[in-house]
Amino acid sequence: MLMLLAGGTVATLLSRLYYNSGGNSKWMATLTQSGGAPLLAIPLLLTPPTPSEEERRRPAPSKLAAVYLGIGVLIGIDNLMYAYALQYLPVSTFSLVAATQLAFNAVTSRLINAQRFTPLIANSVVVLTFAAALLGVGASSDGTSSGGGAPAPPRGRYAAGFVLTLAASAVFALILSLYELAFERVVRARTPRWVLRTQMHTNLVASAVAVAGLLASGEWRTVQGEMAAFRDGPARYVLTLAGAAVSWQAALAGQVRLVARVSSLFANATGAVQLPLVPVFAVVLFGDRMTGVKAVAMLMAVWGFLSYVYQHYLDGRRAAAAAGKDGGECAVCAARAASDAVSHAP
Repeated sequence: MLMLLAGGTVATLLSRLYYNSGGNSKWMATLTQSGGAPLLAIPLLLTPPTPSEEERRRPAPSKLAAVYLGIGVLIGIDNLMYAYALQYLPVSTFSLVAATQLAFNAVTSRLINAQRFTPLIANSVVVLTFAAALLGVGASSDGTSSGGGAPAPPRGRYAAGFVLTLAASAVFALILSLYELAFERVVRARTPRWVLRTQMHTNLVASAVAVAGLLASGEWRTVQGEMAAFRDGPARYVLTLAGAAVSWQAALAGQVRLVARVSSLFANATGAVQLPLVPVFAVVLFGDRMTGVKAVAMLMAVWGFLSYVYQHYLDGRRAAAAAGKDGGECAVCAARAASDAVSHAP
């Protein structure tokens, strides 16, 4: 959970720094979101397999390849849509529309993962969505968009950015639900090694999609000039992109781990908590103004997150009570059987 919140916050701030400092390559921004995948080999090698993992039969390679390829291509497409949308829209509007991924995930988790939808979960989704929307409205009203006072985008680009953000939010919700389905039906394991392995391979596929797009579009020719013109110099350009790549993978590792341990909806709800956290750091790093609207959005996000956590706590108590009841019944049956055996003994 900490990796998701910290990694997502740092990655968002570094991505904003990239655009504010003169970065303009959409395919480079796309590659940054998945390009840190090879680094996952380090914790994968350092994480020992569990005894159950060694005994369990490995999934069929063809099924794993289909999972990696399918989800990886979706991640690459999703990253590209977000990169375009972030360039076409002010950050405030982007955040407002991207908040719909919570609603999309509520639908996909219900249809694909048979997620039980309780009033507390509904409250969490609604409150978190409104918190992100309120944050977007507040940012647009006080002029804290990352555009730095840049003119509004043309109407055509604005509409395209709106549609792309909406589509990317829906695809991201689908990706989280597919991760959960893959752990249940194909991998049939939820260990840290399988989480790292699945994340690494799917993001390697997404990186291949981004590299192919970077080469096919010809944007690779402009990277050297973009690096030279970067506001803080070429070294800061490399450090910004490298830091963003590592942070995105840390955030995704935390999110995929939550998908494996709990559910895709819980992972998405937890990730939404970082949306109000970004302005707090932006006040210090970029000089943004902290308004009452942002403070209220932060409180709403915490409220929505705690609502979902409380539902998870109730589910855990019910499961423990049911297990205790079954265990008690088994103990009573065993005691009765032993008593009968003694009474019938010669």
